[in-house]
Amino acid sequence: MDRIPTPSQTAGPFFHLGLTTTRSVAEIADAKAQGEHLTLICRVFDGEGNALNDAMIEIWQADAEGRYNHPDDPQNKLCDPHCAGFGRMATDENGVCVFETIKPGRVLANDGGLQAPHLNLSVFARGVLKRLATRLYFSGDPSNPGDPVLSLVPPNRRETLMAHPDPARPGAWRFDVHLSGNRETVFFDI
Repeated sequence: MDRIPTPSQTAGPFFHLGLTTTRSVAEIADAKAQGEHLTLICRVFDGEGNALNDAMIEIWQADAEGRYNHPDDPQNKLCDPHCAGFGRMATDENGVCVFETIKPGRVLANDGGLQAPHLNLSVFARGVLKRLATRLYFSGDPSNPGDPVLSLVPPNRRETLMAHPDPARPGAWRFDVHLSGNRETVFFDI
């Protein structure tokens, strides 16, 4: 009997059905949250530059004081009750999802220093069996050069982790995720 290979299949895209809509969380921090309020516009692209209309982004972030809303955060600080620290959205037909949040504070690094303000992102998309973990940093932040994680990334690839202010929308930042290709976002093996 000849065995003929069959095409492989991924476990998705099912994000719009099972993990978003009523479970979507676009508001990471509400209007009463402390800190610099911002709108984050994320776009997801495949290796050919086509927008993905069936991807999903999850975000975990600290509040303005640098504390995560999680019991494993070792700091003896109260969390801002108006900053959930978590968001999850599916991309729309243009590959876009929009979050309302704040710029996070600096969190402690393993060496006792401080990390630059950043958001932790998980990207889920067709053809991806496990989440892709990355970070979003804020372009021009003076603490970026000293960030211990960002410094592990080759200098010519750091730009893939930078969000930029949207000149057309005050208070909005844009972040593009490229799943592959010459503009591929840096993803971390965690």
